[in-house]
Amino acid sequence: MGHPAILTVDDDPSVSRAIARDLRRRYGDRYRIVRASSASEALDALRELKLRGGRVAVMLADYRMPQMNGIEFLEQAMDLFPHARRALLTAYADTDAAIQAINVVDVDHYLLKPWDPPEEKLYPVLDALLDAWQATGDKEMPDIRVVGHRWSEPSFQIRDFLARNLVPYRYFGADEPEGRRLMEAADAGPEAIPLVVTADGRALVRPTVQEVAQAAGLSTSPDRDFYDLVIVGGGPAGLGAAVYGGSEGLKTLLVERQAVGGQAGQSSRIENYLGFPDGISGAQLTDRARRQADKFAAETLNTREVTGLRTDGSAHTLMFSDGSEISSRAVLLSTGVSYRPLLADGVSGLTGSGVFYGSASTEGPACAGTDVYIVGGANSAGQAALFFSRYARKVTLLVRGDSLEASMSYYLIQQLARIDNIAIRTRCEVVGAHGDGHLQAITICDSKDGTKATVECGYLFVFIGAEPRTEWLGDVVARDAKGFIRTGSDLLANGERPRGWDRDRDPFYLESSVPGIFAAGDVRANSIKRVASAVGEGAMAVALVHRYLEAE
Repeated sequence: MGHPAILTVDDDPSVSRAIARDLRRRYGDRYRIVRASSASEALDALRELKLRGGRVAVMLADYRMPQMNGIEFLEQAMDLFPHARRALLTAYADTDAAIQAINVVDVDHYLLKPWDPPEEKLYPVLDALLDAWQATGDKEMPDIRVVGHRWSEPSFQIRDFLARNLVPYRYFGADEPEGRRLMEAADAGPEAIPLVVTADGRALVRPTVQEVAQAAGLSTSPDRDFYDLVIVGGGPAGLGAAVYGGSEGLKTLLVERQAVGGQAGQSSRIENYLGFPDGISGAQLTDRARRQADKFAAETLNTREVTGLRTDGSAHTLMFSDGSEISSRAVLLSTGVSYRPLLADGVSGLTGSGVFYGSASTEGPACAGTDVYIVGGANSAGQAALFFSRYARKVTLLVRGDSLEASMSYYLIQQLARIDNIAIRTRCEVVGAHGDGHLQAITICDSKDGTKATVECGYLFVFIGAEPRTEWLGDVVARDAKGFIRTGSDLLANGERPRGWDRDRDPFYLESSVPGIFAAGDVRANSIKRVASAVGEGAMAVALVHRYLEAE
């Protein structure tokens, strides 16, 4: 098949020659450089490569071209080579337009012209794109197939788990022809829903999430019994710690009970994270962080729930829900927070059947032409409103407070105001949910005048408050009244160290009331609830773990 191709298309001959020259100089020994002067010429080249069984690693397209701009070209090119990485070439004057387009179309990056010197402004971007392409290749990956019902909570849980863990899958309704064929082939009746057919043809009837994880090739068993550092929770703080722990030589294990990335991994677009001026989705950020952790040999354990923690001398032992245990020299608790349940009549019975916690991005296409309501006034709710506005007829944000300013970033408020099919209602809350088998309507109470109104609603997404998942810790470490883990100076009451503290030093900044057990991210008392701060705390925790281990 020969070398994979890097394709570049630009209607400016001088720019086209320059980028082809720079690409050949760096990548010519490993990749075939294909140059086109128009979008139509580039599409013809891609069709010929497809017919000959060629591979395309990266496509670089000028944003401003006659007849067909770069975004339009990349949309068509994706049909031919969906796994190729995509980047825009844009001038300074087109940056805003390019960023807006990138937010709509799944483009990986944009490059400003001129990119001199290429060693600083071109090659690092191309290297990252090529690394990402090499991680998956250009071959069609065998998909897991899921047969379920649209309004089935178990069906949703499996689809959501696969999507959040970036596992390719195809979904078929049980009433669709292909869904019926798969059920017949598996000799399964309606009681078998959800049915999961693995890539090698095995049929799993109403499987657990852990069974699905094993079928998808995700690691569910540790490679060793003892580690230097075990991280509980795979959100931004946990991923940050895994990257730094692995890169600094610690035998590191990351334990995640649901999906790596946590709540941040569900965000449709994070636009205020340092280093990503055009924004990045939570899934993309999670994927990059996970690959970084893998690169440094940090191990990830999926779908394992930690139910207890004890200290055995200099070792700390974690207990899992299946009765197994694992030990380490140090532990980092980065379990984050979960959304509080919406305590309104009828909600619990419709969860997963029209009522969802978090963004549940798998439901986006199904929302087409419907009215979507989102409960919450923080950034996660605003990002969800932007995402679902692409599909829904109308998105209404229900906010209990007087305004968004106290809880949502300014840039998100401005974006919401510019989208016609997004409405914001303040001082409102949902007091009831109604439906036969799935959500059909909600009752909203307007606290401004006390009136209640029942409106049609097909989808309700809830983003209210945050509760730490720390009840499994019991009284092992000190927590505040809300369950957040107290660390560092918060443990020094009247200048005195916490009860039972047996070290001739104060607790480190992120250390809990038990030496060697640390906390980072949203689960920590008085932490700043932002992705960047969580990543920073994860990295800081590893430095403090080193200090702790050196003194032991």
